[in-house]
Amino acid sequence: MELTFVMFKPDCMQRGLLGRILSRFDDKGLRLVAMKMLRITPAMSKQHYAEHVSKPFYPGLEEFITASPVVGCVFAGPEVVRVVREMLGATSGLKAAAGTIRGDYSSSRQMNLVHASDSPESASREIAIYFKSDELHAWEPSLACWTQAPGEV
Repeated sequence: MELTFVMFKPDCMQRGLLGRILSRFDDKGLRLVAMKMLRITPAMSKQHYAEHVSKPFYPGLEEFITASPVVGCVFAGPEVVRVVREMLGATSGLKAAAGTIRGDYSSSRQMNLVHASDSPESASREIAIYFKSDELHAWEPSLACWTQAPGEV
């Protein structure tokens, strides 16, 4: 079972879209294994966006991500990194297809509502930034037999 990190960004929180967007992951049958509300500090931002710190746009990104509380989550599921990224759509809401989260709710590149890990390696690194191992809760939903056939997990 693969894990991925998802962050509901400040614009998602400020616009009151957390429940609506979170329900899309739930409707898809992804398993929520960790969730917490937190305030990103400048130090956490630098750790999370390490590859962007030296880029000219980074100060604005840090200002944005630290502006409001966020909700961090870990989801589990087969191919969950790819599945979540496809559900989000293109980085820019203006380029994201209708039916994707960003295509339906965003019209910005930076204010694109939700961050999701782009690889299993990134997921491991990002999960470790925001969650201790004892905060991840592996569990088996009683309806799992109705969302995946045996052997698909």
